[in-house]
Amino acid sequence: MSTLKPFHLAIPVDDLSAARAFYGELLGCPEGRSAEHWVDFDFRGHQLVCHLDGGDSAGVALRNPVDGDAVPVPHFGLVLDMDDWRSLAQRLEDHDVEFVIPPRIRFRGEAGEQGTFFLYDPAGNALEFKAFADPARLFARD
Repeated sequence: MSTLKPFHLAIPVDDLSAARAFYGELLGCPEGRSAEHWVDFDFRGHQLVCHLDGGDSAGVALRNPVDGDAVPVPHFGLVLDMDDWRSLAQRLEDHDVEFVIPPRIRFRGEAGEQGTFFLYDPAGNALEFKAFADPARLFARD
């Protein structure tokens, strides 16, 4: 069995202070290194770097249908254990965060049953947080 390695993802943001408030304070991601035009965060063991971008690099928002939801594309996020997923969803609800897709169970009764929710960061990047009823079924097909 291989050991999961952290990913590195760099995303555009239009306000580093807003990124710090969202990722650092709201989501609880410790800040790592930074410079005038970027800041990185410990995204639960993964390196997420927010790069200041004054232009509209996000382009036109696209959505694809998934189990009755219009899922924003592109998006990124984390697979959490179910207790952490519920706790984060509650934390966001307590802070009156507006969800793109509110917390719900998707693919109920199927191999890929999972809790999921989507939200946008202050720069318009779509994030998904999910948790599987059975974590061993992350890539299950049936």
